[in-house]
Amino acid sequence: MIRPLALAAALTCMAGAGAAQVADLRAHDALRVCADPAAAPMSMEDGSGFENRIAELIGQKLGLPVRYTWFPQGTGFIRKTLRAGACDVVIGYAQGDEMVQNTNHYYTSAYGIVTRKDGPLAGVDTLSDPALKDQPIGVVAGTPPATNLARAGLAKNMRGWDLFVDRRVENPVGDMLAQVKSGDLGAAVIWGPLAGPLVKPDPELQFTPLLKEAEGPRMFFRITMGVRPDEQEWKRQLNSLIRRHQDEIDAILHDAGVPLIDDYGKALKEAGG
Repeated sequence: MIRPLALAAALTCMAGAGAAQVADLRAHDALRVCADPAAAPMSMEDGSGFENRIAELIGQKLGLPVRYTWFPQGTGFIRKTLRAGACDVVIGYAQGDEMVQNTNHYYTSAYGIVTRKDGPLAGVDTLSDPALKDQPIGVVAGTPPATNLARAGLAKNMRGWDLFVDRRVENPVGDMLAQVKSGDLGAAVIWGPLAGPLVKPDPELQFTPLLKEAEGPRMFFRITMGVRPDEQEWKRQLNSLIRRHQDEIDAILHDAGVPLIDDYGKALKEAGG
């Protein structure tokens, strides 16, 4: 989930006298959101993604209309949207990425395993489970679960997909879920906010968060909003909105089917909890 730490050196160039110029990029007549137009279930140009709903909530609390700059996530996304001054906030961004300044996190989620509810892998909740042996497993290349699958001796089982593609023409998560349903894959290991909402309405599939991985890279991440470096007042304003309206944000996420977990990646966070 975390994007490459490109442009980190450029952050220092935006200090001092440049800070005022950066702050001046923010619009005050609209909530200008940087978003992917085809990143279902997160953001969609038709407004149906859960990040669209959160943007509408933030815009409502600010008394501003929401206006989007659309650009496919991947190489150049931040540079050509947020950093170019075309928009002022990315609604979902992993904590700790240096390409943006992070707000306080507003949810935590985890990678998990998608299986058929009536299949032989329905009880699997860790990637070291012997039941996964000799099963074809879909995974996004380069993500933390790929490392743990390899550590468990399942490298030969992995079927890799790229995530940062133009999802107007490619659908890696949808492809993996379809192959789990058809039996071409025994399971797929996917980031919860991508898989959970797509699995929620499907009577044949289930999503199980990976909360028991004892070794390897962590499977959970805290998600923030991203703003430009040095826009401290804007960050503080968003932090205040997140704090005061966390229950409403949680309700949107739960309704969408995003698996929410505690901040330490140990347990599911129930609705209203």
